[in-house]
Amino acid sequence: MLIDNKEIVVTGRFLKTAFLKDEWYDYVDDPEAFVGKMRGEGLKADLFTFWQRLNQLEIRYDYHAEPDPAAVIPIRSYDHWFNNQIERSAKKAVRKAEKSGVIVRVVELDDEFVKGVTAIFNETPIRQGRPYQHYGKDAGTVKRELLKDSHRSDFIGAYYNGELIGFIQLGNTGIAAIPFGMVSKIEHRDKSPQNALLAKAIEVCEKKGIPYLLYGKWLDDSLGDFKRHNGCEKIDLSRYYVPLSLKGAAALRLGLHHGYASVMPVPVKNCLKGLRKKWYSKQRVKENKG
Repeated sequence: MLIDNKEIVVTGRFLKTAFLKDEWYDYVDDPEAFVGKMRGEGLKADLFTFWQRLNQLEIRYDYHAEPDPAAVIPIRSYDHWFNNQIERSAKKAVRKAEKSGVIVRVVELDDEFVKGVTAIFNETPIRQGRPYQHYGKDAGTVKRELLKDSHRSDFIGAYYNGELIGFIQLGNTGIAAIPFGMVSKIEHRDKSPQNALLAKAIEVCEKKGIPYLLYGKWLDDSLGDFKRHNGCEKIDLSRYYVPLSLKGAAALRLGLHHGYASVMPVPVKNCLKGLRKKWYSKQRVKENKG
């Protein structure tokens, strides 16, 4: 469904939650009118959730609001980021990539780049301990997906001996840059391409005058460690929840709007993630033997 040219998607089985498909890019500036239009269109959902802009942290609307912690790098300049915001280990990784011969540059979205991205996607079916959503896609599919937001993105490639070993699709919201699809070949992990890519993204932000790099959710796992080592700060964005049905209102009152995972302690979640990773690793070994 489209409301004010913004696409809305609905997820969930028992409790259906609606949100903007491109909520990383799009914002709801008049939520009362927006929700009224959704009701008028008969959207089948129990809750509607939306973010407030990164540069507007105070509570502005009379809806149920919660802090939604994001990993954000405030950007003054590349030099300030490198010398004052990142940890020593991250500095060493950026230098290691350069010494290893990794070359990072802004690139065009052409067929050669798409071919390289497709090879990265199909290197392994498992990433970060779970099935990788882009594994098995052909070049045509990859190109169509990259083209969707190409008008508001920069593409950054990391190359080693002429081979694309990592890339970022760096989205530009006007307020923040967002590193979508930041992926590198596991084969070349020893050359620290992820750190080199992020460093180049900071350079691009400085050049374009973008004040923030919004690196997704604030996490308490290995990816979260990478974010912190590379200068990310925890910033609580305001996330609102608007009941659209009696079920949605009841779930909100009972604190059930986040699902069962939200009540688990962080150590338990991390333990389950580790078990999941081991299980998928064993499945992959079995498939390779077969």
